[in-house]
Amino acid sequence: MKQSVQSQSARKHKAITEAATAAFLKNGYVGTSMEEIAAIAHVSKQTVYKHFSDKERLFKEIVLATADEVNHVVRMVTSSLADTQNLEKDLRELARRFVATLMQPQLLRLRRLVIANADRLPELGRTWYEQGFGRVLSTLATCFRGLVERRLLYMDDPLVAANHFVGMLLWIPVNQAMFTGNHHLCTRAELAHHADVAVAAFLNAYGSKSPTKAKSVRPRKRPSPDRAD
Repeated sequence: MKQSVQSQSARKHKAITEAATAAFLKNGYVGTSMEEIAAIAHVSKQTVYKHFSDKERLFKEIVLATADEVNHVVRMVTSSLADTQNLEKDLRELARRFVATLMQPQLLRLRRLVIANADRLPELGRTWYEQGFGRVLSTLATCFRGLVERRLLYMDDPLVAANHFVGMLLWIPVNQAMFTGNHHLCTRAELAHHADVAVAAFLNAYGSKSPTKAKSVRPRKRPSPDRAD
């Protein structure tokens, strides 16, 4: 009997979060009410408040649940790169799976919602970044550090290199989606192309056989105006 009650509670909890996700994505955070969520979930408003004390707590659970996607990406990073025997091949495969995961339409819409409400809910945005993107960058940096020790990559700062890798990978497709609102703008083939080009650029910068070429680039000193040709 107790298990049946728990199952019923879990089903209602799931129904509420699914209804809330649909409402938030359609109307935004401000435009969504607990009454509307209750109606979509086919439960009473009291039931919604029984599971979530307020709208902010409900929104937070939905956003932070995307950490499951991040865990998947982190596992991909470590399993693909830790013992790689073909860095270019494995890095390209990782990049393709990585961009395909992060370009899922619902994940992109939630990203826009978090950004849109960063001033209203700064702690949520900070937590989402730390548990999500920040963890991916840290994991990548750890893997890159190991590849440096194996002399497969050359870099002074693995965390900066991780940012460069992810930046090159996501800059074009994510910005297109964020600014146009079209989350299906890129085809699978186009995303794969973005991934391959990003890996090629990354290896051109950090995969050189000559460690000196991967040193931090410093501005060239301009000749003195007084210097005669």
